[in-house]
This record gives sequence, C-alpha cells and structure tokens, in this order.
Amino acid sequence: MLLTMTDSELLRIKLIQDICDKRLTGVEAARLLKLSPRQVYRLVKRFIELGAAGLVSLKCGQPGNHRHDDKLKLQTLAHEKLSEDHNIHASVETLR
Repeated sequence: MLLTMTDSELLRIKLIQDICDKRLTGVEAARLLKLSPRQVYRLVKRFIELGAAGLVSLKCGQPGNHRHDDKLKLQTLAHEKLSEDHNIHASVETLR
C-alpha cells in the first residue's frame, strides 16, 4: 500500500518511533509536536497497532466540511445568465 504523507506526518513517525525505542519520552515528543502527552500516547498506541499507516490523517481524500453542493455550483449567476440570455453553455469551472 502506498502512503502519501505530509512533512509533519513524517516527523511524527520519526518521533513516535523514537518513543517506542525509548530514545525520547512522551512528554518531550509532545512538546516538539505541540500536542498534549495524552495525544502522543494515543498516537504511540495507533503506531504499535497499525504501523505508519495508523498515523496518516483519516480525513485525507475526503471532501471538506464547508464544500458547497454541486447543484448549488450550477446555479451561479454568470452560468445562469449566459445560458438564458446568450444561449452559451459553459461549465462553471470554465467561468471561474
């Protein structure tokens, strides 16, 4: 399986691996990651259970919470006016 990770997720893996190898404490890693020690220990648990794939964000690849519905995008004023008044049918992305 191919994992796509950000730089912060790669740093997180390195620090979690250091905790597992007892080269770093959870409190020190929490300070470096700007997380609470409790969150770091939850990450360590997920890393032990699932490996590096457990540290990848679960929101990756999902649409954003504030995204508008596609039907609403089709109802933009420019698209509507070009279609009605000038009989020009262009996609909303083209008009953007």
